[in-house]
Amino acid sequence: MQTRRWLNPSLVQTLQFAVILLYIVGAFALLFGIGDYGTAYFFIRIAHLGSISGLLRVVVAAVNIAAGYGIANERKWAYYLGIAAAAAPLIGDLGLGIQYHVSPLNDPINLIFQVGLFALLVHPQSRDYQRVWFK
Repeated sequence: MQTRRWLNPSLVQTLQFAVILLYIVGAFALLFGIGDYGTAYFFIRIAHLGSISGLLRVVVAAVNIAAGYGIANERKWAYYLGIAAAAAPLIGDLGLGIQYHVSPLNDPINLIFQVGLFALLVHPQSRDYQRVWFK
């Protein structure tokens, strides 16, 4: 019998922390929304969506939570979705900084979480584990 779980204690530490951070980012996006920076800036500039922050809030939350749940259940698609969800705000902040000449260091706490989540997912220990054990 195959079990589904929200947290998987058999994952390596880097992936366990990444799953928890993906859930936290998804919950914060759902509860508090997202500003016109990071992920929102990336999607608005790339897809020319305009101002649809309500839908974008739900999409960002769903993507992060789905990636965390999939990683906890050892799915390759979720690992790559998690990397994309972690990279989007970094790319968005980089684009925002280039276009408006602002530094991402203006919000250091946000930057620490963004870089930390991305680093946890692309860490060699995480990559090796997903390559061997994920389906």
